[in-house]
Amino acid sequence: MDELTRRLMPDTVPSPDEGADATGEARRRALESLHVLAGVKQAVRRLEDQAAHAAAASGAGYPEIGQALNMSRQGARRRWPGLITNSTCPRTPQPTPRSL
Repeated sequence: MDELTRRLMPDTVPSPDEGADATGEARRRALESLHVLAGVKQAVRRLEDQAAHAAAASGAGYPEIGQALNMSRQGARRRWPGLITNSTCPRTPQPTPRSL
């Protein structure tokens, strides 16, 4: 994760010969890392939402979606309430009454 953060951070660090205060620089870099990681976290969350909707549309239920994300069925249901509906669940054919 540290490597990903380093690659995503803009290269705006002043050179040491510019006389930057070491403590201030460390704080700035730590805060910049937090900002980058918050963006990555939001992007991952959006991708998880898209994948959960696609899984539900393909017939997956809350137990399977939760398991894929290492969470309980209840956790998946709390995160995506109403994701699994009658229109997304595979339906079993209902017997039709016979005509007399």
